[in-house]
Amino acid sequence: MPAMLDVPAHLLPLQSRLADAAAAVHLRLARELASDIPAVNRLCRHLERYHGKMLRPALVFLCGWAAAAPEAPAGPPPEADLPIADPHLGLATVCEMIHVATLVHDDVLDDADTRRGGVTVNALRGNEAAVILGDFLFSAAYRLCSSLGDPDAAVAIAQCGMTLCAGELLQLDHRLDYSIPEDTYFGIVERKTASLIATACRLGARASGAPAAVQDALHRFGLRLGVAFQIQDDLLDLTGLQSVVGKPMGKDVEKGKLTLPLIHHLAAAQPERRARTLRLIDDMTPQPPQAPLPTQAHADAPPHLDALRAAMRQTDSIAHARAVAADLVERAKADLAALPDNAPRRLLAVMADAVITRAV
Repeated sequence: MPAMLDVPAHLLPLQSRLADAAAAVHLRLARELASDIPAVNRLCRHLERYHGKMLRPALVFLCGWAAAAPEAPAGPPPEADLPIADPHLGLATVCEMIHVATLVHDDVLDDADTRRGGVTVNALRGNEAAVILGDFLFSAAYRLCSSLGDPDAAVAIAQCGMTLCAGELLQLDHRLDYSIPEDTYFGIVERKTASLIATACRLGARASGAPAAVQDALHRFGLRLGVAFQIQDDLLDLTGLQSVVGKPMGKDVEKGKLTLPLIHHLAAAQPERRARTLRLIDDMTPQPPQAPLPTQAHADAPPHLDALRAAMRQTDSIAHARAVAADLVERAKADLAALPDNAPRRLLAVMADAVITRAV
């Protein structure tokens, strides 16, 4: 994400340093995932397209730098002196490994064939290979984390892995649940998406020796940022364009997973409108062994999605979701007050704003 940000001029050197950190994470990933089996190496090279915004590694470094750096001096901050080394480099790599593992597994669960404009592992090599590759990534992450010399960090990563899986199981338990309350949705999102982002923030600060109060504040920052990030993802799944987002639209609805805009709409709509929406959702949820129509494969939206968007606008449900995400971002930025006022903290605030304005 940092490389995509429109940042103030005084933060450009820090953004460049963050790009250096991302490059170091890529190199570390290649080293940690190297195998003596060519088939494993080929699949791991295919994962390069999965990395995207590198948000979680960026948060490890920025939270670590922000917690360690003093208040901003009168002149430009010495970005070149910001360290790109263990333990932050190792932790950033661990967080990215776990994130990519969840993406590989999500593509299996969603029967997805496209991610970031490219073919998914499951579409390329089948579900069996994708599941095992995800497990390979999880195992590599735990191995690396346990080698960094901080047992508490290793425990935190393991706990985060359990939380991610629990969130996925909770979501699976509520598939096709058209009366799911918003509180349950937030419980799913906090576990599935926000927990890893919050862990990245906390561990970045911890590795810099930040006091517990600062670690707690950055954990809250990450949780709020992560929920806002997922709400924006959910909005893009309903309102975005496949040609921009890089994956098919309406997949959540097809899989019977209700997200915040739809949950709000079904709760707010009058009975007749709600019934029409449920019929639309039912039409968008194919039953096995029915396959997607060939004409849908590269379309920007599946049939009925335009009607669903129009229905949600009638109840201001899209606006509601955007407002919730915007409020979470403002609260997340308030959590940054626990940090010194320095360039890394300011870039964290810019990144928070970008979470809800992005189109991909």
